[in-house]
Amino acid sequence: MEPEFFRDQTVAIVGLGLMGGSLALGLRGHCRQILAVDLDLETREFALQEKIVAQISGDPAEIIPQADIIFLAAPVNAILEFIPQLPALHPGNPVIIDLGSTKDQICQVLNELPKRFEPLGGHPMCGKAAGGLAHAEAKLFQDTPFAFTPLSQTTERALKTAEELAAILGSQALWVGPKTHDQWVAATSHLPYLLATALTLSTPGEASHLVGTGFRGTSRLAGSPSSVMLPILETNRELVLEMIAHFRQELEELEKSLAQQDYTTLKILLDHGAEHRSILTGI
Repeated sequence: MEPEFFRDQTVAIVGLGLMGGSLALGLRGHCRQILAVDLDLETREFALQEKIVAQISGDPAEIIPQADIIFLAAPVNAILEFIPQLPALHPGNPVIIDLGSTKDQICQVLNELPKRFEPLGGHPMCGKAAGGLAHAEAKLFQDTPFAFTPLSQTTERALKTAEELAAILGSQALWVGPKTHDQWVAATSHLPYLLATALTLSTPGEASHLVGTGFRGTSRLAGSPSSVMLPILETNRELVLEMIAHFRQELEELEKSLAQQDYTTLKILLDHGAEHRSILTGI
């Protein structure tokens, strides 16, 4: 496969929100043409007005059969509902890459597609507080990990498509199994969302007078749309529950040392937290 592989490909993006829209912007100029499917009329009108895609429709049957590569950028539950429709929509052998935030259930359904399809799981580890196509940007994926989860049906063509996709977007391709992916994001993404929500709910309204950058940063994820997050939590429930249990243990240790005025132990825990954060984030 030549480095300019995408230039000869027609790409279809299902779901033109923040992720799908940013993907379209990031791929613009690298493909033969970019098409999209989205149910929202305002999104479709905006996409055409801003020339983000060459064609967009609320009817997948008008778009999907034209595509060489299909990206599924809708919420997790919508992806799970859409995959079984693909055999009736596309007669050929397109590469299928989803961008869902959980991988195990999606990959199981992708693996049930007819052998003529070339599926691969994907999840870019990026985002913004504000969603929707209006907030999409071409550099959203730049300098971020892009996880790919190969399946039993994944072909060499699909693997190379993913590698070039990451290169075009400026992401770092990370190859990982679906279950391992879900275990990791339960800790790095899904639990933080729940913690941000709990922090926000436990903060009295009158404290808003003293809300600063620390609270805004820590609580940012609580602003994520529940319509996006609920399907993620549903499809990764067991692993998220495991992470809640681990977090509760650590919080109890901190609470115990503070309640007992054991500031020596508390300092050790706090210092260990700072050190471990440096290992996790590289800063």
